[in-house]
Amino acid sequence: QVQLVESGGGLVQPGGSLRLSCSGSAAGVNLMGWYRQTPGKQREWLAHITQDGRPNYAASVKDRFTISRDNAKDTIYLQMNDLKPDDTGIYYCKSIPSGPWGQGTQVNVSS
Repeated sequence: QVQLVESGGGLVQPGGSLRLSCSGSAAGVNLMGWYRQTPGKQREWLAHITQDGRPNYAASVKDRFTISRDNAKDTIYLQMNDLKPDDTGIYYCKSIPSGPWGQGTQVNVSS
């Protein structure tokens, strides 16, 4: 199974937006999830999406984040709006349940 690669992170001001991407062969067919890691805390599940595009969200990101996928491009996305400082962390995607973690992409929300 090919490792997934996350991209699209960066520095953004509170209230801003970012769109993350996750690419790899598994992202075109599998149940996929987005997660984030903050220092000293457990990795947090944020959202997942089925092969046919049905999403589910954690309460912490519902109504601000949107997960989507383009199976033809072997890519899933996380559109993040109204970002808050507490959203700062390393964001990862993973094939559910047993896919490996990638390197992640860093998101910093700060003024």
